[in-house]
Amino acid sequence: MQLIPVLDLRGGRAVHARGGDRSRYAPLVSRAAPGAVPGDALAIAAAFAALGARRLYVADLDAIEGRAPQESLVRECARAAIDHGGAQIWLDAGIAGSADAAPWASVPGVERVIVGLESIAGMDVVADVARAVQPLRVAFSLDLRDGAPQARSDTLARAAPLALGRAAVRAGASAVLLLDLARVGSGAGVDEALAGRMVASAAPAELIVGGGIQDLDAVRRLAVLGVHGVLIGSALHDGRIDPRSLAAFAASAAPA
Repeated sequence: MQLIPVLDLRGGRAVHARGGDRSRYAPLVSRAAPGAVPGDALAIAAAFAALGARRLYVADLDAIEGRAPQESLVRECARAAIDHGGAQIWLDAGIAGSADAAPWASVPGVERVIVGLESIAGMDVVADVARAVQPLRVAFSLDLRDGAPQARSDTLARAAPLALGRAAVRAGASAVLLLDLARVGSGAGVDEALAGRMVASAAPAELIVGGGIQDLDAVRRLAVLGVHGVLIGSALHDGRIDPRSLAAFAASAAPA
């Protein structure tokens, strides 16, 4: 089981994601970096790596919302993570096609490129991006809101989550991220029943789950289900999960 800290970037700062209402995200204050200025993305990325995180999930919310990508900031965060512990980046930058993805393939520290359901017009994009970013691998973010797919396409929005996960794996995704945006920052817990079904459905790809992780007990329950990793934001920032836990889980995690 991997603990993967979340770093959301908006308007040049790290922000605290809550409930998927991105316009209201405030500058991030995290117990992982107690001396950092609120919103200091570089300091927080460095702190995660120094605490033992093997990888960070970085979301460029500007790019996801259709604005210019925060390329310089993403590069600096990746460099900070490398320099302070060697952590790698899983990057969600609103990729809607191979042209969006290709520039990230050469950024030092970017380990996987994420294709998010909310950003694409069709599942063929997953295969196109997988070819464009080789030898990097692609992860597919199965973006839900209260269990319903969040997609630009009506066809994708009506599809069953399990079917979308399977389609992404067939298209070349090495991991599926099961993420319910409505639960982000809520501490309300994830849909463990869906996660359990998705483990088998997405195989042989890894399943990573996020949105509403409460504490380490929740992490352990997901591990029993066969989930490979969890995305952790609020529980790590507010101390419900001790940031020092990152090192312990990094030591026990199998290579990804």
